[in-house]
Amino acid sequence: MRRLLTVLLLACAALGVTVAPAQAHNVLTGSDPKEGAQLSAAPEQVTLEFDQPARQGFTQVSVTGPDGGRWEAGQATVSGSKVVTPLRPLGPAGAYVIGYRILSADGHPVSGKVTFTLTVAGAGAPAAQAPAAPPSQAADLSAQAAEAAANGGAGMAIVWIVGALVLLGGGTVIALRRATTAAGPTTGPAPTPAAGSSGSSPAPGAGPGEGATLTRAEGKGEA
Repeated sequence: MRRLLTVLLLACAALGVTVAPAQAHNVLTGSDPKEGAQLSAAPEQVTLEFDQPARQGFTQVSVTGPDGGRWEAGQATVSGSKVVTPLRPLGPAGAYVIGYRILSADGHPVSGKVTFTLTVAGAGAPAAQAPAAPPSQAADLSAQAAEAAANGGAGMAIVWIVGALVLLGGGTVIALRRATTAAGPTTGPAPTPAAGSSGSSPAPGAGPGEGATLTRAEGKGEA
């Protein structure tokens, strides 16, 4: 029983260790340009790298210049944990802010920003301000993101619950087998001598002839 409790406690501890990483969301691990970089030449694209894959279709990246203009040249593309966004030729010198919003593989949205500075002005012009998305389209995108987040979170929860049950069941089976092996086979009571058996056993060390002689001597004495 003690071994069973030990195995169950170890299984619960392992479950806690494995579930903890599952609760961690996607985080930015690097970027090009890097945070706080001072650049004399404008980059042609910005790259964001995360510790987990991002979902294609829900990624948004914007690059805002010191004049408030937008400098991204197209939609961001996702390749595993990397998100790449092309840039227009940059213009005024100053701080540029890369704003991002992604949807992690586990369904959780992650947002943040990276800032770099262009020290030498370029000849580029910002893009015309894009019109705001219609309310119906924005609501549809929000609903899709919420659904993806719900499905991703539920899926991960099911995976971890099933894994915990398998781990717990395996530990219980191993503990029961060890307990059965340690108990060993049961030993029954010693056999009872058959009824009617009589006679004295020969003394230790006496041979067959000596036993017969003692028996005949006992018979003569009784007669």
